[in-house]
Amino acid sequence: MAQKLKVFALGGLNEIGKNMYVYEYAGEIIIVDCGVAFPDDDMLGIDLVIPDITYLKKHKNRVRAILITHGHEDHIGALPYVLKEINAPIYATKLTAGIINKKLEEHNLLSKVKIKIASPGDKVKIGSFVVEMINVNHSIADAVALAITTPLGTVIHTGDYKLDITPIQGEMMDLARLGALGKRGVLALLGESTNIERPGYTLSESTVGDTFESLFKDCNQRIIVTTFASNVHRVQQIIHAAARYGRKVAISGRSMENIMEVAKNLGYLDIPNNVLVDLNTINKHPKNKTCIITTGSQGEAMSGLYRIAFSAHKKVEIMPNDRVIISASPIPGNEKAISNVINELYRKGAEVIYEKLADVHVSGHACREEIKLMLALTKPKYVIPIHGEHRHLKAHAALAESMGVKPKNIFVADIGRVVEFTEKGAKLGATVPSGKVFVDGSGVGDVGAVVLRDRKHLAEDGIITVVMTLSRETGQILAGPDIVTRGFVYVREAEDLMEELRAFAAETLITCMKGKRTDWTTIKTYVKNKLSDYLYQKTKRTPMILPIIMEV
Repeated sequence: MAQKLKVFALGGLNEIGKNMYVYEYAGEIIIVDCGVAFPDDDMLGIDLVIPDITYLKKHKNRVRAILITHGHEDHIGALPYVLKEINAPIYATKLTAGIINKKLEEHNLLSKVKIKIASPGDKVKIGSFVVEMINVNHSIADAVALAITTPLGTVIHTGDYKLDITPIQGEMMDLARLGALGKRGVLALLGESTNIERPGYTLSESTVGDTFESLFKDCNQRIIVTTFASNVHRVQQIIHAAARYGRKVAISGRSMENIMEVAKNLGYLDIPNNVLVDLNTINKHPKNKTCIITTGSQGEAMSGLYRIAFSAHKKVEIMPNDRVIISASPIPGNEKAISNVINELYRKGAEVIYEKLADVHVSGHACREEIKLMLALTKPKYVIPIHGEHRHLKAHAALAESMGVKPKNIFVADIGRVVEFTEKGAKLGATVPSGKVFVDGSGVGDVGAVVLRDRKHLAEDGIITVVMTLSRETGQILAGPDIVTRGFVYVREAEDLMEELRAFAAETLITCMKGKRTDWTTIKTYVKNKLSDYLYQKTKRTPMILPIIMEV
């Protein structure tokens, strides 16, 4: 029987983040990336969102490896949760491996997992697959695309990439190797789609360095800069600008400290002597000779910049005339959080410089012309757009068609939908279990749609608890009803409503008992429904109602 190559995503399609892709051939599975997404506003209390790996757990004995394209959270953040269920070696480049090491150490998983370092140009044989690492540019060092060769052909998985002709460190994206693979024949391209709507080319990271130069030069203010912790090249440029103009640099934020430690130890950061100082001692230096690099570029509630802005930071307080540089663009959904931080900084008298005011950020993702270049170089027979919302995937599909790819050879899939390749061609196949698993504190997957719905209900309308005590023998009310409310109305200002509610609850229960209803579930449901209808008529609100009936 002819073997099939199955390719599907467990995250990263029709969404930003949670990237996880599965390749299966002859009963062997390799996984590419293992990321998280951050919760939407309606995911109350949720810390992280990870892929549903039900299919991988069912076939865990067939998983041969996890390959990581780069060290961003949306590509590595789910590893600690997945590795508790699936034991497979990880292949990653040096910096990516260092960041993963730190993450697994925090979760006490380091001793249980094999991490194998593979450099750009290396080829790794994993069962029926041969995987080649190809150097690409991105907003983190050591990013790679993957050329996955199978008996049916080679699939190129781009990961996140951009074309940077003047990279801060390392070499330009390996266009020659991509072109060579294209000439040899590429079965399919799984290409990222994030910036497909932006025309032209993404600016080089080095252009941000020029902006920092102008912002640091002749500046007589304290400078606070926030950027993505993982953007080692950006941090390097900030440190160089600070050193050039005689400033001491302090770091705020655990994730920033961790990644800087890894990058420095592995030689990805060059920090001049006597420039880096402890945050505890930063106030001993003149303010116009200091620079603080902090986390919080996305307005996260517990991040360094957020705490500085809202006077909750133990070591740094925002001062009038501070210059705050936000060197990042908002991830979709974070715009309001960042806006709140910027407004608060202005309120405290700081000067705030962000993307709309100066060139303090460039994207790490390919724009339209770079995606066209990738298609032109690799000449794929089939195209599967990845890494984007549905509009991005559709735009990528239209671009591929304009570049000569047959429409029937372009698959805009959804997570869990398998694309099957055989010697005869390719088609959409079955669907595997997929979706979102919520991480809440130490709980993984124990908060589902029902719990979120209840949290939303509580957040919007509050709760009313009705407590009553009945006689077991006669069914008469011995105590109550007592009404306890949270998040519904302020009781002192609604005493009349509460009295009406008590009387109605008692009347409802008596009516129910007269109807010979003795099943407690039935009684509670009846009371709950009647009270809900009554409250809606009175207030046009529908709080959660929790009847508690005790029997003595």
